[in-house]
Amino acid sequence: MAEGTAQADHLAGYVDILLDVCTTGRRLTRAELDERRAQGMRAAEAGLALRGLVRDHLAGAREAHPRLPAGAAGPLLAALEQAVDAFAEGYERSQHQAVRQEEAARREFIDDLLYGRSDLGRLAERAVRFGLRLSQAHAVAVAQGREPYGDGYPVARGIEETVLARFGNRQILLTTKDGRLVCVAPGEQPDVLDYFARQAYAATDGGRVAIGRSHQGPGGVVHSYEEALGALELADRMGLEGPVLYAADLLVYPVLTRDRQAMADLVESVLGPLRAARGGAQPLIDTLSAYFDSGCVATEAARRMSLSVRALTYRLERIHGLTGADPADPRHRYTLQTAVIGARLLDWPGGTGS
Repeated sequence: MAEGTAQADHLAGYVDILLDVCTTGRRLTRAELDERRAQGMRAAEAGLALRGLVRDHLAGAREAHPRLPAGAAGPLLAALEQAVDAFAEGYERSQHQAVRQEEAARREFIDDLLYGRSDLGRLAERAVRFGLRLSQAHAVAVAQGREPYGDGYPVARGIEETVLARFGNRQILLTTKDGRLVCVAPGEQPDVLDYFARQAYAATDGGRVAIGRSHQGPGGVVHSYEEALGALELADRMGLEGPVLYAADLLVYPVLTRDRQAMADLVESVLGPLRAARGGAQPLIDTLSAYFDSGCVATEAARRMSLSVRALTYRLERIHGLTGADPADPRHRYTLQTAVIGARLLDWPGGTGS
């Protein structure tokens, strides 16, 4: 159907209404207004442009004007205003419904994509609609700010506009999930996620971004997303520094906790004697953490802990005396450092360690 014919269908009966209204002096009835709204909704669903439809309404009024009695210009304009207003209301209502349906479909797709709850073949088909080709490898970046963010938040909208303005043709999906900002990009284009990370860090006032590894296929997005979430959780637990975390750089930690019971046994065996210290084990564990994080340089560790070098050295000696392991001895250092990492991963001694 040609567009002109389609638009004429949505104006059927309109001129007759104008003639009758202007001749009788009445206003449009509720039924006539409802019909104009319905026609507006159908026109929107057909994809017709509102500007052209309004122009056709004005043309219809010009067509009716010569057939009206003298002095009917005022009633004609009033009827035209009523008719166009009702038509535009229906048109906008249809568009709003379409937007809500699209948003609901997008949110459902994102939930299925990030949780892997849908049939993978069907998920790949739906992904095309949102600009993704799940047969390829993808990586996911997750940004966490000082406050939760939703789709309509200015921060989320600003980052999306900035990233899409630069990489609009890169098959990127930006969204929010559980108050975090999420970016899905092709795995062979790490520059997209790096740029997203910089924008998110700046926009969230010092938030933190984690980037998962690239994985193939529909399930790869879920895998990368879970890696990014795990990196954020690990950073909080381990006190890792830096605004951007790469899951590929943190693989040692999941390896260490793969056998949680073995790690718990190591922590208890090596660090358990520190409970006998005045103030408990935690201050001495913090000392070991600072010592190892500073490359076993006592002066740097003391500075990080706001202690004198003498006070820090005393603590290291106390650890040696209680555990029998000397932090300064390379033979003991690996065991102690692994136990300290395990304590932080298991929240020991504050947690259950299991």
